[in-house]
Amino acid sequence: MEAVEFGVAITDPLGITAQGLETISHNNNDKIVLARIAEIIEKYDVNTIVLGIPLNMDGTRGKRVEITEKFMHKLKCKFNKIKIEKIDERLTTVQAHKTMNFLDVNKKNKKNIVDTIAAQYILESYINKISKKD
Repeated sequence: MEAVEFGVAITDPLGITAQGLETISHNNNDKIVLARIAEIIEKYDVNTIVLGIPLNMDGTRGKRVEITEKFMHKLKCKFNKIKIEKIDERLTTVQAHKTMNFLDVNKKNKKNIVDTIAAQYILESYINKISKKD
């Protein structure tokens, strides 16, 4: 079975910038991810969780969207006092690979950080979206 990764990013205390934090390996066990997210929420005093929705390039919903929305439901049940937002994550992995290529990241290391960088792009998209509402 292929290892499954879950990228995590956080904002600075003012919510202005996003920084990649880590990649959680979980082998399709949501309990591992939920436990680590609980630790991150506690440590960084998180008040909003932003989840990337993996729409197809044409904007349609595929199997991965269903899986993500089921996980989002688990997040809402476990962290019911925290705002849970979703945002389109199309092309964030492509952006992450471009960034790593630009930075000349060692091929062996790319696999370990691509999801963290993609999470940073997802969070930046959310920050930009909410800053336009102000």
